[in-house]
Amino acid sequence: MTTAPHRPLAPAPHVTHEVANQPPERADVNEYLDFPVLREAVRAFGGGWGEDELTAVGSLVGSAEFQQAADLANTHEPVLRTHDRRGRRVDEVDYHPAYHRVIAAAVGHGAHTSAWASPREGANVVRGAVFSLFAQVEPGHSCPVSMTHAAVPTLRHAPDLAATWEPRLLARGYDGALAAPATKPGVLVGMAMTEKQGGSDVRANTTRADAAGSGAWLLTGHKWFCSAPMSDAFLVLAQTGDGAGTPSCFLAPRVLDDGERNALRIQRLKDKVGNRSNASSEIELDGAVGFLVGEAGRGVRTIIEMVQRTRLDCVHGSAAGMRQSVAEALWHARHRAAFGALLVDQPAMTAVLADLALESEAATLSSMRLAAAYDAETEQERAFRRLATAVVKYWVCKRGPGHAYEAMECLGGNGYTEAFPLGRRYREQPVMAIWEGSGNVIALDVLRALAREPETVDAFAAELATTAGAHPLLDAHVAQTHALLAQVRGADAAQAQALARRLVERLALGLQSSLMLRHAPSATAEAFVAARLGADRGHEYGVLPHGTDARAVLERHMG
Repeated sequence: MTTAPHRPLAPAPHVTHEVANQPPERADVNEYLDFPVLREAVRAFGGGWGEDELTAVGSLVGSAEFQQAADLANTHEPVLRTHDRRGRRVDEVDYHPAYHRVIAAAVGHGAHTSAWASPREGANVVRGAVFSLFAQVEPGHSCPVSMTHAAVPTLRHAPDLAATWEPRLLARGYDGALAAPATKPGVLVGMAMTEKQGGSDVRANTTRADAAGSGAWLLTGHKWFCSAPMSDAFLVLAQTGDGAGTPSCFLAPRVLDDGERNALRIQRLKDKVGNRSNASSEIELDGAVGFLVGEAGRGVRTIIEMVQRTRLDCVHGSAAGMRQSVAEALWHARHRAAFGALLVDQPAMTAVLADLALESEAATLSSMRLAAAYDAETEQERAFRRLATAVVKYWVCKRGPGHAYEAMECLGGNGYTEAFPLGRRYREQPVMAIWEGSGNVIALDVLRALAREPETVDAFAAELATTAGAHPLLDAHVAQTHALLAQVRGADAAQAQALARRLVERLALGLQSSLMLRHAPSATAEAFVAARLGADRGHEYGVLPHGTDARAVLERHMG
């Protein structure tokens, strides 16, 4: 009996490599046109004239090329070189070229100082929207962009310095090379206030400033945090000998006008949880040349508006992060099916997505309303923004991390991988709540405003009064908030501190509810007010009041 010779089996086709039920890439979208909430807010607050610029920015940041640059800037993190190979001190930070492409684009579109360069109604609204669109896709570069914007009013306390430096700040050119400021197409400004022993208590700073003649001072000390150490100049605080606890403000260039490097020594880069593309650092001032900004001994007062405006940008950044989270989660849910239906059509997922969208919409409206307050120079608007910036910074930035986590969960396992952007966003959001005043610092700042600037409370109350009678839940909430305000004002210092966070939270939710009632569709506004102020509210996202039209809420976020 003969048998057939053994023949090897032919290889099977690669059936396991077929990809099904996975969303397409969310690329080559227009992040502005696809987000009606932002578009409507820009128009409502006086920025409609910036539509063409914002449309162009939305297309740029939504492109596949820009998204890739954002990934590269975070994957290839900045590297510090303290010395060259001969042992000479160089203090340089090397970035991936993608980082320079991102920040050059942001500067080129005026994300830094366009509101100062062309002041008009809505200028801060348009600038804030441009800033937000860039921060939505790559947040790390936003730090030096924000500080440059915020440095302008502080520099104006020194007219001679402002005359030299402000045109450089307003320019839209960018060159990351270390060079004399006069030779560059534009400059960026950083900030270094905190020290090891003081942190937020900047009056505890020990950096010393010694007069050197001809208007210059020599600065000696150690700064625990210096963001964006390759900026062209820094606003720093130092003691001038006029008394402990009364630091002065100085501008310290990285390179002097004659091309000589200033004595700012980068000791190390901070190994941060997120914000990885931004090279935050620890520096020493080793007799660095600085120039006094404002009055000696009044440094905190001089630099406070810079802090106030960077707090506003923290709100913009957190709101931008919420938009990214909602956009990515919705994109996934609209293209992936499970158990016989698209995820977005399944009630449990629809409720989660709608709740995330409500949070994003309220944060976006809050950020644009605040920006509008910086455009208007009436006494009431100045008073409103003084209190509202702190209140909204506290609340929106604190809501960011939990919001990012819930959105990441919507993507399932993919969301927890570095191949998708929500892991990076989850690490990014906490920094907005920590920098420029963490929760307790902001709450104490609100208490100071109540005690020293009562007109800020009146302005905030007037804002809430614009929707008096519009919703019974908001009316009750406002009445209870006024009662709490009276209680805080009548309390001693310890009792007031214990109540501060509760008060700030109530003020923030009152403002957001009022804004939603004024500017959001009725179904969306009703859902937000009921979900945040009503008795039938949950503790986690997706626990919406009975009867909420979740699908109607989502329609404005589907881009």
